[in-house]
Amino acid sequence: MRVTKDRLRITSKAAFALYEVLLGVAVFAIGVIALGRAVENCLNASTISAEEKAVRQILSDRMAVIQAAPGVPEAEKEFRIKSNYGVVRLVQKSGPTELVEPDHTVLSGINLVILTVYWQHAGIPQSKQIQFYVYRSA
Repeated sequence: MRVTKDRLRITSKAAFALYEVLLGVAVFAIGVIALGRAVENCLNASTISAEEKAVRQILSDRMAVIQAAPGVPEAEKEFRIKSNYGVVRLVQKSGPTELVEPDHTVLSGINLVILTVYWQHAGIPQSKQIQFYVYRSA
C-alpha cells in the first residue's frame, strides 16, 4: 500500500499534535485547580459565618437572661460553653454607671454590662463583644 503526499497532508491537518493536546490538558488542569481553591474558600467562609452566628446567638441569649433577671447583674462572671466549634468562653463584666442627660440630669441605677466571647478558629484566637445598659431601680 502506497501513501501519497496528498493523503499525508490531509491526515496531518486533521490530527492534533502532541503539544496541542498537552496545552489543552494544562489549561484544563489550571482551571480545575482554580475551581478547587474557589470551592475551598467558599466552604471556609461558610464555616466562619456559621461560627459567628453561633457566637452571636450565645451573646444574645446571655443578654436576654441578664435583662430578664430581677436583680443587679453580677460584677464579674465567666462561663465555658460547649459548641459545635469547640469550647467558647463567655466573660461577663458589669458595674454601675451614671448617665448624664443633655439638661445635666444624672440618671442612676444604670449598670453597664460588657459581654465578651472568646473562641478559636483554626488555632487563631477570635473574640466578639457587646455592651448594653440595664436599669434597676434602687
